Amino acid sequence: MAEMSVPTASLQSFPKSPLCSPSTRKFNSSYDRSTILSPIPRFCLISKYNSFRFCAAAVKAASSPRRNTKEPMLPPYNVLITGGSKGIGYALAKEFLKAGDSVIICSRSDERVVSALDKLRVETGKQHVWIPMQGTKCDVREGDDVKNLVAFAKQKLKYIDIWINNAGSNAYSFKPLAEASDEDLIQVVTTNTLGLMICCREAINLMQNQPRGGHIFNIDGAGSDGRPTPRFAAYGATKRSVVHLTKSLQAELEMQDVKNVIVHNLSPGMVTTDLLMSGANTKQAKFFINVLAEPADVVAEYLVPNIRSIPTNGSTKATYIRFLTGLKAYSQIFSRIAFGARRNRYVLED
Repeated sequence: MAEMSVPTASLQSFPKSPLCSPSTRKFNSSYDRSTILSPIPRFCLISKYNSFRFCAAAVKAASSPRRNTKEPMLPPYNVLITGGSKGIGYALAKEFLKAGDSVIICSRSDERVVSALDKLRVETGKQHVWIPMQGTKCDVREGDDVKNLVAFAKQKLKYIDIWINNAGSNAYSFKPLAEASDEDLIQVVTTNTLGLMICCREAINLMQNQPRGGHIFNIDGAGSDGRPTPRFAAYGATKRSVVHLTKSLQAELEMQDVKNVIVHNLSPGMVTTDLLMSGANTKQAKFFINVLAEPADVVAEYLVPNIRSIPTNGSTKATYIRFLTGLKAYSQIFSRIAFGARRNRYVLED
């Protein structure tokens, strides 16, 4: 930004500065970033031409905690998706790439990460999908793994705009809780609850120190609305906790006056993933899968534009993005009962 010499001009005659706009949060991206983020705005040093009140307010704004400042967040975005090697996580990654964003995915399996990245490059023609931790696994249940993932993201992309907590497990087990093994229960609870908490903690710590801030999206699932989930009760209980955790984090950030990190809920509904289809062995399950489920690509095509619109519009309000709304579900059930729609769509019914 060029130096200005104003021997006799009043404050009103100054050219508009990115720090003089009605909202100091709307910066002009054409100005040098060092000027915008300097500890004391340059015009405050010309005290002869500025009122003390105006200068003091600018100094106070410049010296406020970094977590309360926010640069404009414009596309393309840097996106991190846990559990992004298959299913809805993979489909989301593909849609973000198609939109021009940079994406980091992770999985507990090295082989799945490498395979998913190769497939994404073929399907999207993009070369900027980075292998987390240079191809090693990331287990969201392990704090050190998630810390390493954050370090990798900072090294490769510098910052993360959108963090999607998608990693989840049902241990591919559909049976009454009384028949569940210790190993299955531990895997479900530690992945869906402990892993989510660890990822939220690290994402918040990362984003509140970024000039752009960031958005965290926690994916819910069956049971999140409080309805019973027979044959996968542990999974439903953990997904119910997702909604509570998100609300608690929203309240904590507000209490701590953290304005540049927002936590949202994301609901993909019933997606025809391996996890869902492995439970299609009862009459009721087959009915609802045929009537309500959609392929991962269809769901991702709806969710990604809605996710991207939040930072694009500069929204600081927590949201709950749902693919399968109550109205849509009831409409499809009615169509099935009244007209036989969607019968045997994915699985043959008895």
